[in-house]
Amino acid sequence: MGDDRRDGRCWGMPASFLLPLQIYYILLDVAAFCPINLHSLRPNSFLLLNFVPWIQSKQYQSMSTLTIAIIVVFILGYALIAMESLTKVNKAAIALLMFVFCWTLYMFDPAPFVQLMHPDFKGAGEQVVSFVNALITEHLGDTATTLFFLMGAMTIVEIVDQNGGFNWVKNVMHSKSKRSLLWKIAFMTFFLSAILDNLTTSIVMIMILRKLVHERKDRIVYASLVIISANSGGAFSPIGDVTTIMLWNAGMITAGGVISEIFLPSLISMLVPALLLQTALKGNIEYDDLANDLTGDREMLEFTGMQRKAIFAVGVGGLCLVPLFHYLTDLPPFAGILFVLGILWTVTELFYRSIHRRRGDNVHFSKRVSNLLSRIDMSTILFFLGILMAVACLEEVGVLKELGGGLNATFSGNHYAVTGIIGVLSSIVDNVPLVAGSMGMYPVAATGDMAVDGIFWQLLAYCAGVGGSMLIVGSAAGVVVMGLEKITFGWYMKHISWIAFTGYIIGIISYWIIRSYIFTTPL
Repeated sequence: MGDDRRDGRCWGMPASFLLPLQIYYILLDVAAFCPINLHSLRPNSFLLLNFVPWIQSKQYQSMSTLTIAIIVVFILGYALIAMESLTKVNKAAIALLMFVFCWTLYMFDPAPFVQLMHPDFKGAGEQVVSFVNALITEHLGDTATTLFFLMGAMTIVEIVDQNGGFNWVKNVMHSKSKRSLLWKIAFMTFFLSAILDNLTTSIVMIMILRKLVHERKDRIVYASLVIISANSGGAFSPIGDVTTIMLWNAGMITAGGVISEIFLPSLISMLVPALLLQTALKGNIEYDDLANDLTGDREMLEFTGMQRKAIFAVGVGGLCLVPLFHYLTDLPPFAGILFVLGILWTVTELFYRSIHRRRGDNVHFSKRVSNLLSRIDMSTILFFLGILMAVACLEEVGVLKELGGGLNATFSGNHYAVTGIIGVLSSIVDNVPLVAGSMGMYPVAATGDMAVDGIFWQLLAYCAGVGGSMLIVGSAAGVVVMGLEKITFGWYMKHISWIAFTGYIIGIISYWIIRSYIFTTPL
């Protein structure tokens, strides 16, 4: 390249790429970001500039203007998502715009991208357009498997929760000693999040904590452990976290493989912080009115105690059996979730039919499944849709492939280092696009670390899930607990982050021991 092309460049970056980064850094100095966004966005900038080894590569310098434009749109969209609390624009709206803008730019001249990523295709003109439309439909199908799984699981949990299915947990949690309660909270959250999801588990456990612990300085310690335990519990289960659901749906991990080999590292990543946090809790819990605390729910439940237990058994038991359904039928996991939802819906309708016979047909029931469907967080579903489809566009222009090669070259193919860094980054930025990007960067191999249930994919499931505990804004569980208990970013970073990081690192070391000396090949 001539010297004139270097004008306005930094590390080989074109001026068109620098402009959004300059805007990005200016925004970082706005006082409104304090205290949360100041800490979350600066590391995000570090992430962007650590793409330098890749940016310096010849592949990047030969990028087309369209490729650069797509990258700029993605980075700007990502920055706006990170600044949601400042812009007051829902991140789902930004994600959908990212999706559409990226693919619109792609369609301006799709032929070079198709030749790059699909060299076997020999068509031209309208054939290219048809091929690209088929590609988008294929990516949408892959994304839909995750979205339908999430919608089904969220609906099942909502049905069980609204009908008092989790009320029994309060009685199990009762304890006199603060430290005894800490261990009950840790293990209950850990295993519940493996069955449900870490977001729902965190909400359930915080509601229970409010009934059991009245002293705020103790409750925020328990709440912090809820975040860590929920993220750790979701990492070893194929249905416990959005990222493991994505990897499982894509066939990169199996239920048996991730449970058998990630369970112990996940458990250690919870046990180590629990051991460290128990030193902050001493003495017994003082209850003002124990009877009211544990049984004082005054919600109007429409079913009898036996019917509620049946709903809990069908809903939660069905969630646990989804991996078995997948194994026996070879159907995608989302089909199993929808099967469980169909059974649970039918069971509740039969219960309502018997109530109608007793009370008459004019009685209205607010907790019917058809009514509860409106309570599902569709903005979260649309956010995932936008992000995953935008990442799919980056994959189709070859960006993720080059980035993956750059990371491998930088760390000499050390997958422990690569996934470890991805885990740390997942506490700074959303782990869904990180994992989606990694899935696009690294294709599944027949053998080795990149094979199904290989070291890379299992470590990715662990690191992306557990790594989110290092900052309170690093996971959905952390964000919801932050809002419910008003825990500040600074307090969590000062008192909890190093504890979560310690558990995270020791968990990775335990996985290395397991794969080096126990399970030297995937099960």
